[in-house]
Amino acid sequence: MAESSRISRRQLLQWTGAGLLVNVAGTLLYDPIGKLSMPLNEAFQSLLLSSKPTPEFPISAIEPEKLIVNSFRGTPAIDLANFKLNISGAVNNPLSLTMADIDRMPHTSMVIQQVCVEGWAAIVQWGGVRLRDLAILAQPKPTAKYVYFKSADGYYESWDLASVLHPQTILADRMNGKELPAENGAPLRLASPIKLGYKQSKWVTEVVFANELLPKRGYWEDLGYEWFAGL
Repeated sequence: MAESSRISRRQLLQWTGAGLLVNVAGTLLYDPIGKLSMPLNEAFQSLLLSSKPTPEFPISAIEPEKLIVNSFRGTPAIDLANFKLNISGAVNNPLSLTMADIDRMPHTSMVIQQVCVEGWAAIVQWGGVRLRDLAILAQPKPTAKYVYFKSADGYYESWDLASVLHPQTILADRMNGKELPAENGAPLRLASPIKLGYKQSKWVTEVVFANELLPKRGYWEDLGYEWFAGL
């Protein structure tokens, strides 16, 4: 979709004070008198301002041949026409977004290094929507400290809220300047330079804000891998 038809960052911030709603069809709406949502809490605002970007690479440094496709249970079949990203849990405004809704939001692009715990690394360009922008729309409650990600293939992960709100943590729908391939996690996958590869879930369908970590923290973490997995 053309850039001019996307929601601008100014509109995004205006919605946080105007009261955002999402109807059952996933269409973004807002109440102009601001009676239907709470303002962003101070702790959430401080997290938005506290993260510093990680240095990125030039486009010329991209290493497409080094990116290895790791699969959990194979590439799931996803009906893109009916796909929705659901955001729920400890939030004031649960969301159900179609890909058309997401495409209208502000997008960003970054060239970062993808690092796998297995020992390989690749410089990749990811493009998509910042998780912090989705969080601004969902408005996490002051008690929210963690975020769970559920995927179409059954994979699950959890992150700390500060890492989710990092300006370079995105839900990507583009890779190396092209539409994200299915085997790399289309329509949406996590991408960030601050976490190891196993934290960066593919085929994300649900984002759940949580007050505490559940006994099941992540697929590999539950098998003994480190939970934070920061870089």
